[in-house]
Amino acid sequence: MKAIFYLKTCDTCRRIIKSLPNIEGFTLREIKSEPITVAELEEMHRLAGSYEALFSRKATLYKERGMKDMTLTEADYKNLILEHYTFLSRPVIVDGNTIFVGNSKAVTEAAIAYLS
Repeated sequence: MKAIFYLKTCDTCRRIIKSLPNIEGFTLREIKSEPITVAELEEMHRLAGSYEALFSRKATLYKERGMKDMTLTEADYKNLILEHYTFLSRPVIVDGNTIFVGNSKAVTEAAIAYLS
């Protein structure tokens, strides 16, 4: 899989995608209009090592539901990501067996270096 999963209304996602070199062969997947599939999420899980690594604690729903004080399992993280697109930390860049998750400076710089 060569794909970038992002949210078109997210300025950070758009800025990061613009900064990425050599992404001509990648599929750009807007996760609100075209939700991720179970198979895609399971592949991301295989590459990232856990569903928790793919989960966004910055999501408004995370705060609204009071999840900060809950103990979530891997199954919970998986189900929440599949339930609503905002629970996926984004962007997610997948290139074969390599994955970059989120928008931290370190992750963005690593993705740019990898794609250069």
